[in-house]
Amino acid sequence: MQRREFLASSALSVAGAAAALAAEPVGKAAASERIRVGCVGTGGRALSLVNTFSRNKQCEVVALADLDPAKFGPAVAAVEKNQGSTPQTVPDFRKLIDDKSLDAIVVGTPDHWHAIPTILACLAGKDVYVEKPDGHNIVEGQRMVAALKKHGRVVQMGTQARSTERMRSAIEFIKTGTLGRCLVARAWESAKQGGIGFPKDREPPAGVDYDMWLGPAAKRPFNPNRFHGRWRWFYDFGTGDLGNDGVHRLDMAAWALSAASEAQGDGPIGLPTTVATAGGKWYFDDMQEWPDTLQVNYEFGGARPKILTYEMRIWAPYSFLGESEAAAVYGDKGFIVIGNSSWKAFGPGNTVLGEGSGGNDETEHVQNFLDCIKSRNKPNADLETVGHPSSLLCHMGNVATRVGRKLVFDAKTEMFVNDKDANALRTRPEYRAPWLLPEV
Repeated sequence: MQRREFLASSALSVAGAAAALAAEPVGKAAASERIRVGCVGTGGRALSLVNTFSRNKQCEVVALADLDPAKFGPAVAAVEKNQGSTPQTVPDFRKLIDDKSLDAIVVGTPDHWHAIPTILACLAGKDVYVEKPDGHNIVEGQRMVAALKKHGRVVQMGTQARSTERMRSAIEFIKTGTLGRCLVARAWESAKQGGIGFPKDREPPAGVDYDMWLGPAAKRPFNPNRFHGRWRWFYDFGTGDLGNDGVHRLDMAAWALSAASEAQGDGPIGLPTTVATAGGKWYFDDMQEWPDTLQVNYEFGGARPKILTYEMRIWAPYSFLGESEAAAVYGDKGFIVIGNSSWKAFGPGNTVLGEGSGGNDETEHVQNFLDCIKSRNKPNADLETVGHPSSLLCHMGNVATRVGRKLVFDAKTEMFVNDKDANALRTRPEYRAPWLLPEV
């Protein structure tokens, strides 16, 4: 913050101050007070974040990094429209890390590129907004948390429901204890997705640094399925739909179940003690590696145990309990269903006990992150206390799926008890040089 404090306290002539004021984008805070942001990634989800950050009055998007120059156009246009200035564009995100004038980094890359930029930004004294899940695997998430703790950084994970009025009102309702004793929660995805076929390997698009795009992953030929939009279905790059959409629903369900547990005097649920899965790649005949049909059961131990079940049916053209993707908590006096735009609680005879509504975009989540950069408070999806635990649910489920058996989990070490095969999947077999996971 020293840079902004210096600028704010610098003496300006009356004429110079007037000129500076006249040059400010309409509605934006003075340049000396704006948080300077660099965005890593400019396509897909990252483009939405570029839009949201550049629209915010308290910050200025000054630099964009992307390995695909074809993605810069819409992102640059969005920044120019929203804040009246043209951002710098670079192919290598490390230039943003090294730029001492930047206060924060936004990471909207594929999963396998979440951890390294986040850790390096923390080491460089920058705050970070990183998309979900926290990293590609458990060890990456642990290292990210270690970096933010050691360097006192604010790191917000992009589970934006944490900042919505819809979720806040649902949690407050649950805390009243109206649902009674709650032992079971459920999260699900039943929104239909398509197959990705078997395209042949080919040359990378012109201008793309494909070797750097692969990053720490193993070297392999370029294939359009292992690139924009479809990378998430492969072990080397993504975390499947469990880490794509599932992390949102699991975060909602775990938050709601924990609130219910506290309301009945049992305390927070913490992390699961066991995880078991059933399912696999049963529906699509294509190149996808992660399951398209899956059920994951998480047990939360203690004196009064709880269960959270996640269900994935990404071939289903219909909803469940009125929602294609949602979370629910069940008590002995009622249950609640929390969707993306509303929630409703029911009692015996399907009587409505409460309901609420609200949006699900990231505007408030981004605002919360920017507010915390100034206050140094923990953000709503603080990586250490919220983002990493929710991501762990995804990683645990994926590991259990790949080894094919029930696993016992040690929450203190974040390791699987007496299971060498499962623990080997807590990280990559090897990080391809020079993209090693940074030491903290």
